[in-house]
Amino acid sequence: MVSAILELEDGSKINGLSFGGENSTAGEVVFSTGMMGYPESLTDPSYKGQILVLTYPIIGNYGVPERHVWESNNIQVSGLIVSQYNDTPSHFQSVQSLSQWFKKENKPLLQIKDTRYLTQKIRDKGAMLARINFKGELKWYDPNTENLVEKVSTKEIIVQIPTKESTKIILLIDCGAKRNIQNALLKRGVTVVTVPWDFDITSSVHKAKLEQTLGLEQNKKKKLIDGVIISNGPGDPIFVKQTIENIKKLLQSNIPTMGICLGHQLLSLAAGGKTKKLKYGHRSQNQPCILEGSSRCYITTQNHGFAVSEIPKGFKQWFYNANDNSNEGIHHKSKPFFSVQFHPEATPGPEDAEWLFDYFLKKL
Repeated sequence: MVSAILELEDGSKINGLSFGGENSTAGEVVFSTGMMGYPESLTDPSYKGQILVLTYPIIGNYGVPERHVWESNNIQVSGLIVSQYNDTPSHFQSVQSLSQWFKKENKPLLQIKDTRYLTQKIRDKGAMLARINFKGELKWYDPNTENLVEKVSTKEIIVQIPTKESTKIILLIDCGAKRNIQNALLKRGVTVVTVPWDFDITSSVHKAKLEQTLGLEQNKKKKLIDGVIISNGPGDPIFVKQTIENIKKLLQSNIPTMGICLGHQLLSLAAGGKTKKLKYGHRSQNQPCILEGSSRCYITTQNHGFAVSEIPKGFKQWFYNANDNSNEGIHHKSKPFFSVQFHPEATPGPEDAEWLFDYFLKKL
């Protein structure tokens, strides 16, 4: 346990104790109001480049489970800030402490006295740049000035076949996909083909590669894929230009397409809509979303700093946030294209919106 300093771009400095790796780091400081599920949140690729503040006071009390229940293979946050760290976890699934995990991955885990003060500052001034210093100076780093999706996306085509007989094939464009998106589809008997962020299904080269991977090169009559899902991911969507261009081509077809989180923003941009940066984003497992034209409210898991500010032509609003009225989903008026800003696959969080996967499969 050593001392470290959390420094904000407004000049604030907060002393803390480090229980993780003694590695100085920089990024954008954001907060999450979730009360549980820190292993899943910490491995969510949407947190790439961010220093996460957890508002729930006691963190670490149930340890860290096996890798297969994480949302990716590594800790994705640049650093973690907590109010009170518990180094004596108790849970039947725990295989290591949070401190051991952060030390293995050389990521800082900082305990400070008042996360409430820090959260109020972020709510007042908005998400800001921050750095955790152990020794010497570290340059500021703004994760929203580059394409982070390229850093977290798969580099190869991955095919996952469900245990029960598969009748449908879904192409998952990996922009930083949480693992439970794949799990939600697999348990519904769908074959999931995960492809890199810049994969173009309309390209003859990429199409041939996909056919070879699926073993369909001898059967040209068989439908290659039945639908497309554009996953969640980190950063500003305007930097993911190649994916946006590929989605534009995809929208020329009638292949059912669903966007999740960043995928929602990318689909909107490809269709001619606009996005904006939120003051401090939505990061929690208790975001209320209203179904347009009804009084039905879904409690959802969310993790994003950008939102759709202008709905593209041909689409209509599907959901909106009950707290700030920001857009939470769009639906095409006549074609099988839709997207949501929240996470229907949850993990962590409520499963109120998991029906959207069934809705999507019916569109196939």
